[in-house]
Amino acid sequence: MKHINIREAKATLTALVDAAEAGEPITITRHGKPVAAIVPIEEARKIYPEKPSLAEYLLSFPGWPEGFEPERDRTQQSREVNL
Repeated sequence: MKHINIREAKATLTALVDAAEAGEPITITRHGKPVAAIVPIEEARKIYPEKPSLAEYLLSFPGWPEGFEPERDRTQQSREVNL
C-alpha cells in the first residue's frame, strides 16, 4: 500500500483517485502517522455496505402482500398537541 503525506495528497488528489480506481489503495499520513485511506469503491462497500431505507427495510419482511404500498390516510386531520 502506498503512503503519502496529506500535503502531497491535496496536490495530487486526481491522481490518487485514479490509482484507487485502478485497484491501488493509498494511505494518507499526517506527521508520519496514518490518518485516512483512499480505497477502491468495491473495498469500501465491503467495509461499509449500503443500508436500505426504512421503507425498504419494512417492506422486506415476509408476509407483505405482493405489490403492497403503505399509504397515509390524508383525509383525517391531525390532532392538536399542547407543548
